[in-house]
Formats: sequence, structure tokens, C-alpha cells
Amino acid sequence: MMKLKVGKELHEVSPHIEINRSTKVIMQDVVIAMMPALLGAVFFFGINSLILVLTAVTTCVLSEYIWQRSRKEQLTVSDWSAVVTGILIAFNVPSTTPIWAVMVASIFAIIIVKQFFGGIGSNFANPALMGRALLIFLWPSSISNYVTTFTSGTDAISSATVLGLYKSGSDFSQFSKWDMFIGNIPGSLGETSALLLLIGFAYLCYRRVVNLAATGAYISTVLLITFIFAKDGLFKGDILTNLLSGGLILGACFMMTDYASVAPRVKVILAVIAGLITAGIRLWGMLPEGVSYGILIANCLSGLIEAIIRPHIYGVRLKKQKDRT
Repeated sequence: MMKLKVGKELHEVSPHIEINRSTKVIMQDVVIAMMPALLGAVFFFGINSLILVLTAVTTCVLSEYIWQRSRKEQLTVSDWSAVVTGILIAFNVPSTTPIWAVMVASIFAIIIVKQFFGGIGSNFANPALMGRALLIFLWPSSISNYVTTFTSGTDAISSATVLGLYKSGSDFSQFSKWDMFIGNIPGSLGETSALLLLIGFAYLCYRRVVNLAATGAYISTVLLITFIFAKDGLFKGDILTNLLSGGLILGACFMMTDYASVAPRVKVILAVIAGLITAGIRLWGMLPEGVSYGILIANCLSGLIEAIIRPHIYGVRLKKQKDRT
């Protein structure tokens, strides 16, 4: 696990890597890693992308500050975790999302999901994904209008996502695999460009901030299941479309390791569970995408899985109860 120094105390929060580094430094690394995808969002979807990101970040930071100030708690807004949550909230919605919706999701994510459960490292689920889930549940139309802006400078054009077209059996040949790779497709702000997300992920790997095993297990599970049980028949799934369209890479690289689990093997098991759920929704669910629900359900199961699969303490021999009496 990663030991993060906050003030004079030592806290154990995700991502869990054995290295001493302050929460602030780690969160700043995550923000730096998301900058390529943010610049790509502005390039492909316009200045409204930047407005939504700034709105989400500002709302998250102010919500955390006001909540902790009013309750006379230690202020933690300087650790940049609220900034990360704000960027991820904006990354999970399309550029047409109303500002009020992003603000509601941000307040809910920080106060209800994060602060109600004790702050960073104690929240039961990823706050950004819970904020998105709230919008899907209460105001689905606010985040369902996807557009694409072509690099030639033409106006934004409303379109279903590539993953939605693929699931419905519609033609999506206007979007090449190269378009999917660089991000020139309709989708949420931070999910479209695999190239830019992987550049940021490479930086996180260099800084040893992420769990590669969990990320790899999640992506591999989704691709394997969707390839085997494809709608066109066994072993006929489109691997590249499932990988490059939708939020698979964003979820795997930036949200998959945000569990409150301390055991690496538990994180891998949770990643496989999240992958199975994600693939199941993509194949047989009503929605074309399942990344948010897959990761959130795995979040909620983390305590149970960790209780079942307790890490072995080397050098300690556990005695049976009858031997103690």
C-alpha cells in the first residue's frame, strides 16, 4: 500500500503502492497525467469542455472547503484530491452537459460520497463515478447528447457513440480505428482519445502511482468476454472497437485502482469482477457502456472480497481456537 503523509499523521489510502509520498504530490501527478486528455477534449469538443472541467473542479474544491469549515474539521482541500475528483467528473460527461448538472454531481460526489464516509481513502466508492451515476439516475437526458467535432473545423455534429452504434448493429464505418485511437469520435470529454489517455497513464507508471496488475486484469477481462460472447457469434467480437470506444481505458487507467483495499491480489480480483460486469452490460444490458457500473459494483464489494481473501502474514502461525483454550 502507499503510505501518504497528511499533516503529521500517516494515512493509508489508494492507490496502494509501497512508497512514501504525500497525498498532494500523488494527486498532482494524477492531474498532470490527465492534462493530455484535457487538451484533447478542448481540441475535439471546444472551449465548453474547459468550462465544464473548471466548473467541476471549482465546485468540488468549494464543497470540500465549506463542508470541513462548517464542521470545524481539518481542511484538506490543499491535497488536490478534490481537484482530481472534479476533473474525473467532467471527463465522464459529454461536452453538451449543462453546467448545473456538473455542479450537482460534484457536490454529491464530495459531500455525500467522500466526506460522509470520512474523506479521502475512506469513501466506499469512486466519488466521480457516483456523481455520474446520480445524473444517469435522476437526469439521464442531461448527459446523453453526444457530439463529435472534426479536426477540419466543422461544427459539432450530434451522434450516437461508436459503442452504441456497434451494439445496435448500426454502421459506424465513418469512424475509423485511427479516429477512435486519437479521439476524433463522439463520447464523454475524457474517454475518447486512447492515445492521450495512455500517454498520461505512462506518466503514472513512471511515477509508480498506479497498480498495473489491476489495470491489465480489468482490460483483459472485458476484451476476452466481449470477444468470446459476441452478438455475431462465439469468438467474433471486435476487440479494437471494445477497447478504443467507450470509457474502458479511462476507467482502467484512472479509476480502477481507487479502492480502499490494501492487498494487491484483492485489487486484481476486484478488477476481474468489474471486468465481468462491464462486459456483461456491454453484451446483454440495455446500455452500450458498463464501465461506471462495473467499477462501482466492484468498489462496493471490496470490503467483502478483502474479508474473504485475507492476506497471509508471513512468519505468523495462526492457531486454532481449541489450541488456545
